[in-house]
Amino acid sequence: MTRQKLAVSFALMVALLFAMPLVAQDAAWTQPFPPFRIAGNLYYVGSADLASYLIVTPQGDILINSSLKSSVPLIKKSVETLGFRFSDIKILLISHGHYDHCAGSAEIEHLTRAKYFVMDADVPVVKSGGRDDFNYAAGKSMWFPPAHVDRVLHDGDQVQLGGMVLVAHLTAGHTKGTTTWTMDENEAGRTLHVVIVGSPNVNPGYKLVGNAKYPQIAADYQHGFQVLKSLQCDVFLGAHGGYFGMQQKYARLKAGDPNAFIDPLGYRNYIDDREQAFEAELKRQSGKSLSGSHPQPSASPAL
Repeated sequence: MTRQKLAVSFALMVALLFAMPLVAQDAAWTQPFPPFRIAGNLYYVGSADLASYLIVTPQGDILINSSLKSSVPLIKKSVETLGFRFSDIKILLISHGHYDHCAGSAEIEHLTRAKYFVMDADVPVVKSGGRDDFNYAAGKSMWFPPAHVDRVLHDGDQVQLGGMVLVAHLTAGHTKGTTTWTMDENEAGRTLHVVIVGSPNVNPGYKLVGNAKYPQIAADYQHGFQVLKSLQCDVFLGAHGGYFGMQQKYARLKAGDPNAFIDPLGYRNYIDDREQAFEAELKRQSGKSLSGSHPQPSASPAL
């Protein structure tokens, strides 16, 4: 399949996803999925679409994304199915402060006593349980249990535990503190560069022009795409399994393909496609702004 066809195919998939009713999306968000090892000491412990990752170290474990409040038992079961202890989670991280990625954080803090590290610009949203979100503050269905933040992260900060080093890259726009995580994993004698994309998506109802609550939103998206394009990627992952074709790659992995999740081309195609979608929406809104018309905030699912 050509790169152009891949981009068109992904754009269609995203359009269909946004068109799905919330109930249909929730089915994938809450559907259990077999936990599995991705590479080195990196494991998938999320649902069929909401991605959570476990990094296992001799000094304790790191969990990325607590997902929904109802996701916590699913994540716990996945961790234990892999043979690890849920109580060994020492650090909790997230991709961004939307309820589908951080609503379970307060419960995980309570159960594990893990330290919660959050990018600075998303800290007010996490502490307020979504009530400080620039787009969804008025949408009670998007609120979640407020959580305590132990460490405020900044762009380029490192998170270290048991010999593992994760780097937090600010790729804002989707939220003010959207974070893309990178790390290196050793697999079969080679070093693999892992990228866990926070989210480059422009949700329905986002105002990219004249946004009084987030004036620099367009500039933040543009900077985020520059950062994403600069990252070296072997293993392409993301906040949702749909970003990187998780289920299809898992099927290949189970069929015996040890390189199923090595996908640098898929990463580049995804970023290019999302940047084109952003630029098209920015152009559309910029044209409408000339006549004083702006899209209204939406209570759509937070991807």
